[in-house]
Amino acid sequence: MEIRIPKSDIAQAKAQGMDEYVMLFHDRIMDAIGGQLTPENMPQLNADQVTLLAYVVFRDEVMDGGFIQLIHNGYGPFIFLNPFAKAMGEWGARDFKKLVYEGRHLFAKHGEEICRECSDEEFMALFEQFPKFDDLDDAFVEMEEDVTALVAQYIENHLENFARVVAEGEEGC
Repeated sequence: MEIRIPKSDIAQAKAQGMDEYVMLFHDRIMDAIGGQLTPENMPQLNADQVTLLAYVVFRDEVMDGGFIQLIHNGYGPFIFLNPFAKAMGEWGARDFKKLVYEGRHLFAKHGEEICRECSDEEFMALFEQFPKFDDLDDAFVEMEEDVTALVAQYIENHLENFARVVAEGEEGC
């Protein structure tokens, strides 16, 4: 699937910072697939595009509610049972790769229990029940800015894997 982004949009996002730059590509990919990644539209994307979508899901979920929220909200298989960690290592985020593998180990051990339907009160109790995730949450909060910078740099160095840069007015399909 070809995603076109005007050069001016890229320059503007870059000037606003790495978060905006990363989100420009994320948002355009999401727009191209109708706003939601599904098993049906995933094959339309390349590995780098899917990895970017996975990183943003990971970052947003963990920054909001930690690994427990990520897993409880159903993203455990997408993050931990796919080559996401390996891809992030290939993008240069080696410490993050190790963190994801640690999360994968805990997901394998506790994922089923964390994913079960529960009340808000029971959900909050999961944080007390599985304190090992706290260290992973803290580690990600500390490295998030560096990881996002690496993601932005990877996009910059591999633009053609994410979108086709076009002149103003050529966005089209």
